[in-house]
Amino acid sequence: MTTVYDILRRPLITEKTSYQSSNLNQFTFEVDSRANKRQIKEAVETMFDVTVLRVNVINRPAKVARNLRNRRRQVRRGGYKKAIVTLKAGDRIDVFEGVQ
Repeated sequence: MTTVYDILRRPLITEKTSYQSSNLNQFTFEVDSRANKRQIKEAVETMFDVTVLRVNVINRPAKVARNLRNRRRQVRRGGYKKAIVTLKAGDRIDVFEGVQ
């Protein structure tokens, strides 16, 4: 990883993350699997100009699921690493604004 732009891959937007962003001031991102908490904090602060209070990291394992069209065929979904970032009160990230 050479830059902070390689660490954050995409924001994760679900019902739970929209609740966390509006009520708890927490934002969730899919991050590079080699990134640590310190690098994630630096990347979020640099990209969005906010103050990060806490970073929680969760490794989601790969899963095997059935294909919808054929019961016997299995599909492997890759695992990923996600980070839940808690911001200082009053700080917001524009990517999550307006998402309900």
